[in-house]
Amino acid sequence: MDNARALALLDAERQAALTMLGTLTRDFTGIVDASADSNADDEHDPEGSTIAFERSQLGALIEQAERRLAEIDAARARIDEGTYGRCEVCGEPIPDRRLEARPVARTCVGCAPTA
Repeated sequence: MDNARALALLDAERQAALTMLGTLTRDFTGIVDASADSNADDEHDPEGSTIAFERSQLGALIEQAERRLAEIDAARARIDEGTYGRCEVCGEPIPDRRLEARPVARTCVGCAPTA
């Protein structure tokens, strides 16, 4: 895959990840702000455990979106270094079809289970 196409795919993924991260962060902040004004505690309030679960779930999704951004940034760095599209395990080219489906791929399909 040529670098221009890879950059376009990575830029689209980065924008989607940033949008998702912004939405999740707003949702998380909204839950925290709403629960800060109440006197409910997670242990005794019937809705407290639900609120705690939602906070925890959103926190995990935020971490996942942040990891996704890091993967995208690492792929862009590999483009700059000239190593993008090469398997980090065996050194062979990663097929274009795999990079189209997963632009942040670090390994070829054969090496993916071992990485």
